[in-house]
Amino acid sequence: MKKTLILGASTNSARYSYLVANKLVRKGYPIVNVGRKKGDVAGVAIEPAEVVHTDIDTVTMYVGPKNQAPYYEYILATNPHRVIFNPGSENPELATQLKERGIEVIEACTLVMLNTGQY
Repeated sequence: MKKTLILGASTNSARYSYLVANKLVRKGYPIVNVGRKKGDVAGVAIEPAEVVHTDIDTVTMYVGPKNQAPYYEYILATNPHRVIFNPGSENPELATQLKERGIEVIEACTLVMLNTGQY
């Protein structure tokens, strides 16, 4: 299964990152939660962007473009197969860097992709 890193993970049940984490786990996908605040989402601890995971297939982005710059090197170091920019997180600058390294860039809603079998 595609291991997914959720960047911007939140324990707030009203946030899309929370909903996606739970949906991914229910569907059997392994996840890594990365965020600023401590806690657990879908039974997985939220960790800071310090440990680089090298087995990530997908990064799903829930951080706005104004706050993404500190994560650029971290994302690139994970060397994912693809990065999904969810609505409101689209970032042409980061997208260009990803594409230059052969990483697929998708502008879509991860939750919709999961619900429609496009994930």
